[in-house]
Amino acid sequence: MLNSLLIKDYALIENINVEFDRGLNIITGETGAGKSIIIDAMNLLLGERASTDIVRKGAQKSIVEGIFNVKGNEKVIEILKKCEIDGNDELIVRREISRKDTNRCFLNDTPVTLGTILDVGNVLVDLHGQHDHQSLLRNSMHLELLDDFADIDELLMHYRSHHSTIKDITQELFLIKNKEKSIGDNKESAAFQLKEIDAVNPQPGEEEKLTEQLNLLENAEKLAELSSKVYNIAYESEESVVSQLSAIKKHMNELNGIDNSFNEKLAEIKSSLALVEDVSEFVRSYQERIELEGSKLDELRDRLGALSLLKKRYGGSIESVIEHRNNLARELEEAKNFSAKVDNLEKQLKRERLNAGKLANKLSLFRQESALQIEEQVIRELRELGMEDAEFEIKIQNSEANEGAASFITFGDKNYKFNARGIDEVEFQVSLNIGEDLKPLAKVASGGEISRIMLALKTILAKNDKLPILIFDEIDTGISGRIAQIVGKSMKNLSSYHQVIAITHLPQIASQADRHFMVEKESRDERVFTVIKKLEKNERILEIAKLLSGDKITEASMISAREMIGTN
Repeated sequence: MLNSLLIKDYALIENINVEFDRGLNIITGETGAGKSIIIDAMNLLLGERASTDIVRKGAQKSIVEGIFNVKGNEKVIEILKKCEIDGNDELIVRREISRKDTNRCFLNDTPVTLGTILDVGNVLVDLHGQHDHQSLLRNSMHLELLDDFADIDELLMHYRSHHSTIKDITQELFLIKNKEKSIGDNKESAAFQLKEIDAVNPQPGEEEKLTEQLNLLENAEKLAELSSKVYNIAYESEESVVSQLSAIKKHMNELNGIDNSFNEKLAEIKSSLALVEDVSEFVRSYQERIELEGSKLDELRDRLGALSLLKKRYGGSIESVIEHRNNLARELEEAKNFSAKVDNLEKQLKRERLNAGKLANKLSLFRQESALQIEEQVIRELRELGMEDAEFEIKIQNSEANEGAASFITFGDKNYKFNARGIDEVEFQVSLNIGEDLKPLAKVASGGEISRIMLALKTILAKNDKLPILIFDEIDTGISGRIAQIVGKSMKNLSSYHQVIAITHLPQIASQADRHFMVEKESRDERVFTVIKKLEKNERILEIAKLLSGDKITEASMISAREMIGTN
């Protein structure tokens, strides 16, 4: 529902803020008062492109802002999520058109593209009149509306499960066959690379360990010399540290025997002696180990060289080499099983195509049955709306898939093109005059006739139509009297399912309003402004009387106006 519409510095409008309500909202006003300006501004909110010419003289930019209640509108919620926009039950749509030729769009104060505004408009509002923002003129909507009327959601969901599976299998087959070809073309090379890597058999972390060992071995002579000196000084020479400490320990023992105050220091000497002996033993053992491992130097260099060559060829690190090796092994293993995999997937695909084909045929039968009901009801409604010679038909057709097509479903002995809704293409067609051929809705004359066709369709599809807001711009063109009264009552009935906003100049339609607005011009400071006001009951009576009798309001027109409002 459109809660409010703010229009600022737009054409003749300085600043208006209209609060709409549920049900039927009627806008009236004299010709040229600016009713169409409001519809033009509304079209901006629905994604129509704008010119800087619409900016009011003396202003720098125009602003149009609509506040919508979108509770339960899953399509709007999906768009907001896709754009990462915070939202709740209220959606604020705003357009700003600057004289500097800049066009800014916002959803809930978040900048968005004009395309996003258009997407939101397409799932919020259906506007019928002089503009093309009409869902029923888009063939893409016809199948969806027919399905809603046919109430086939469960069957459609079942079909879509098979449709999704077909897409997944087809994609998997495509990838496998491409991989098979790719591996086939490079099979010898892949096998050679795998053999080369496996011959070396690199291990994670191996290079670091080998480099450390090589460093030790390359410095073995110096390590042996230094460790020998340390061992001699600490233990082996006549004046070694161990010998010196042993002598000190002997003398300290004698001193402690005389004066026990040496007891603590004697313990420290013993500890130092033990520490030096431990260091000496470590150095001796280290010396022996150097001598034992010296012969491995060439072996380590050869191994590191082999690893370096693999790194250079296959990725720059041992981890990359190992990953490349595992990928090669996996691909070569897959290559052995390609035929079996492809055969298995093609059998699955054939079953899914047959299952989807059966369900698509059921969908078609339901659609054909529902189409007949809609056609009959719409034609009857058009007769009521004064279009005695109008004919309406829902054209349902499908296309066979070309021979050799990769994507199709099967029913009977034929293959069909398909999509997420089945095999059918649906188009609403009408003929307005006797002897005229049926034509697509999009090619029918615009104005009052097309709006009444829309009204008839909306009346039939009202309970199922997902668009919550309907706007009719002068739907009453070319009608009067009894037909106008029928149009008014039809719009009133339609407003039980949708919020309806309509511009009219007919009292028969205006009298049905749940909320009535009047557009008029005001002159201030030698300038003209368009304003809009909500009419209370007595003001409504006056306005409808004026619609009945013109500027000169008569007692008879006042009585008629009261009667019309009293019976709406």
